[in-house]
Amino acid sequence: METAKNVKDVSPHEFVKAYAAHLKRSGKQIELPTWNDIVKTGTLKELAPYDPDWYYIRAASMARKIYLRGGLGVGSFRRIYGGGKRNGSCPPHFSKSSGSVARHILHQLQNTNIIELDSKGGRRITSSGQRDLDQVAGRIAVVAP
Repeated sequence: METAKNVKDVSPHEFVKAYAAHLKRSGKQIELPTWNDIVKTGTLKELAPYDPDWYYIRAASMARKIYLRGGLGVGSFRRIYGGGKRNGSCPPHFSKSSGSVARHILHQLQNTNIIELDSKGGRRITSSGQRDLDQVAGRIAVVAP
């Protein structure tokens, strides 16, 4: 007998793509900011993302990370999504990503009741959010061999 699949059991790439599509088409009221098409996701980037659905993909990725680890806040996500900043002829150094983007996505996920504030700091997944993520993971597990 096959056991129920959760987020930990499926491929991260497949899950993030599926959950981003779920967030985009579902009745969840994730409002895209007006600056969605022109914003850089960090000072280390030179251009805005090419993918028009990048906001939903980032929201799905952040929801997955909160599901797995919990207690993550804006500072944690700035570090997670940061990377090497190219300084021309000077050596590259680590640079954090945009805090505004992370904060806006966290607020949108809170408004849709996927995550909530944790008393110990950061955010944690709600029971309805956990059920939502597990349903999407279960659909991926059925499709994948």
